Amino acid sequence: MQEFKPFKAGKVREIYDNGDNLIMVATDRISAFDHILKNDIVDKGAILTQISKFWFDLTNDLVPNHLISVDNNDMPEFFRNEKFARRSTMCRKLDMLPLECIVRGYITGSGWASYQETGEVCGIKLPEGLRESEKLPEAIYTPSTKAEIGDHDENISYEKSIEVLEKAYPGRGEELARKVKELTLAVYKKCADYALERGIIIADTKLEFGLDEEGKIVLADEVLTPDSSRFWPVAGYEVGKSQPSYDKQFVRDWLKANPDSDYKLPDEVIAKTIEKYKEAYKLLTGKDF
Repeated sequence: MQEFKPFKAGKVREIYDNGDNLIMVATDRISAFDHILKNDIVDKGAILTQISKFWFDLTNDLVPNHLISVDNNDMPEFFRNEKFARRSTMCRKLDMLPLECIVRGYITGSGWASYQETGEVCGIKLPEGLRESEKLPEAIYTPSTKAEIGDHDENISYEKSIEVLEKAYPGRGEELARKVKELTLAVYKKCADYALERGIIIADTKLEFGLDEEGKIVLADEVLTPDSSRFWPVAGYEVGKSQPSYDKQFVRDWLKANPDSDYKLPDEVIAKTIEKYKEAYKLLTGKDF
């Protein structure tokens, strides 16, 4: 049996080279505030993989994606075991764009903090009088740079995103920036509308895109998971305060309240976190995990 070793290990994922394609494995690691926590969240990687698969299928009429298969039987023998089951994605090789494509539909988190200070979010002027967690008149696109592990992503303007892409792809910066903005907003709108009908508000999310061999834009990485998005329950949603969530905001809040934790979570926080992930999966897909 051929042995595989990851050629790239990120905060929560490991990527293996499988010749013509890649195999991306979502681990049970969890990160917050640019730190990898000392605990694993059991089953988290599998849930994220299956949620991404669900959204890739739902949005492939809007934009092609990198997904080939999440069935381990389609992968080399090395991956056909319990360790990799349900958490592995065979995907196309792409040239990933050096941007994180962030869309915000509600005013919360760092956006709310910025708005209180300046009336703006990432340089975008918003109406006066918005309250915390309020739905924005229309979703806004706020790209950021991609940081290495341990560094912080940097929010940039749309104009700066053109410069970043022009540097990477001379002659295509403006076109690529415009297209990924349009696609990010379109994917968000379709998925947020879908989720809302099923009891979940998607307050914001982060998407990533790459270019295929023909230079076409392809949706990649993970899509609208509790790790890359803020999911709020519709039940109990109330403007003017922070919201309970299905995502790792629960972990972030605990870490903020326990600054001496050294990024180690107690068992009850781990249990509550995976319960929230499973609940989000069921609401979105209609199936128990």
